[in-house]
Amino acid sequence: MITAASGLCLADAPVLPQGLVESEPAGGGSGPALPAGLAEEGRGDAGAKGPVLPEGLGGGAAVEIAEPAERTGKAAPAGDRLKFPEGFSGYWEVRAGTRLKEDPVQDDISLAETRLQLQFEKYLGKYLPGGGFQATGDLVYDAVEEDRGDVDLEEGGGFLDMRQLWVSFTPAGFMDVKLGRQVLTWGTGNLLFLNDLFPKDYQSFFLGRDLEYLKAPSDAVKASLYGDLANLDLVYTPRFDADRFVDGSRLSFFDSAAGGLRGEDSPLDPVRPDGWFEDDELAARLHRSLGGYELAAYGYRGFWKEPAGTDAAGRRTFPDLSVYGSSIRGPAASGIANAEVAWYDSRQDRQGNDSRIRNSQVRLLVGYEREIAADLTMGLQYYVDHMLDYDNYRENLPSGTAARDRDRRWITVELTQKLMAQDQLQVGCFAFYSPSESDAYLRPAVVYDVTDSWRFELGGNVFLGRDRHTFFGQFTENTNIYAAVRYSF
Repeated sequence: MITAASGLCLADAPVLPQGLVESEPAGGGSGPALPAGLAEEGRGDAGAKGPVLPEGLGGGAAVEIAEPAERTGKAAPAGDRLKFPEGFSGYWEVRAGTRLKEDPVQDDISLAETRLQLQFEKYLGKYLPGGGFQATGDLVYDAVEEDRGDVDLEEGGGFLDMRQLWVSFTPAGFMDVKLGRQVLTWGTGNLLFLNDLFPKDYQSFFLGRDLEYLKAPSDAVKASLYGDLANLDLVYTPRFDADRFVDGSRLSFFDSAAGGLRGEDSPLDPVRPDGWFEDDELAARLHRSLGGYELAAYGYRGFWKEPAGTDAAGRRTFPDLSVYGSSIRGPAASGIANAEVAWYDSRQDRQGNDSRIRNSQVRLLVGYEREIAADLTMGLQYYVDHMLDYDNYRENLPSGTAARDRDRRWITVELTQKLMAQDQLQVGCFAFYSPSESDAYLRPAVVYDVTDSWRFELGGNVFLGRDRHTFFGQFTENTNIYAAVRYSF
């Protein structure tokens, strides 16, 4: 759940995972998540079909993002669901959490909120060729947040969180276009993100909000072009969308530069690139299916998604970044295997001589998932973050600063057991362990679908590590448990 593209807080913090994947219906609307990294089937993908999943995996997503119950295909008991006009759906939820350790810079209550999500979808074929429209917004009352009245659409703060607001159309038979606020994702990792440089919300993730909130929205234009040999996705973001990284406002972390914990009284305030059509981003994916395997090549030009540099005044910055990578995913040994690689080109310090800017890196991920017993699925991943120009990094490190290892390694294990007649009860745990840094992160969860509309959830976020300079070790005060009840309509 934390992947290879971190995005949390320190200028040299490990990168988090990528890979929450949403399929897109022909009209451009958002649908249920595909297995991490399995690209949407393009209409012109040489007529190829995606990899055939082994018996028992049933096409389930590696990371299951909660969907409104009306999309699950289960018949609701009579009178269990409210009826709304066609095109409307949503849910009401109450979610609360508390820290299990004393945190001197944060409140004991980590989460106390209720939200009403409303979604409206409309087919616009009468007005635009293949046209569609979607608006999804959350009305939120967050008892922990102090500035509840100040809406911040970039950070998701305040009483309104606008998740989606887009129009799609098909200007030609080989092209789809989606314009507006949308949730974007690609890559093959399960909570590990290498080539997915779209914004993540790690604060929501570590607080215990639903997994769908790990993906933050982008204000972008997406064009998908379909061909006989391959499909091409292009995403242009006219103004930089940073990750919603851990900055101390809701989750504390050990700040090496400050020599102590940073919390709600002194959150990070980095210098963000925010010029429209100047500080922009461009991402591309070329993909196709071949012999049951999904192949993809990626490119990105923009900025590090979390603070990865420091200016002369000591303020955190987002240095220039380009990323180039590729991936493969398909059936192997009665399961699904994937591999992904990415080169992170830190354009402002390509020689690694500037200690204030994060070095270039090569990131590698291999994964495997299969059903190991009746309704019991296991997923394994191995991730390596290799720093380039390591000798220059060590030579230019400021005196007294702890040096990170050249290679940061993560092993992830996910176990998911489905129980009861209609898989109403799901018990699982996602675990990260770093053999190079001797720290770990656990995210256990129990989800019970009482009916088609009512769902209960209990889970936690457990951080382990004695060294405060390691990725998970910096968050140990934030270990928490949470509970939620949701009514979908």
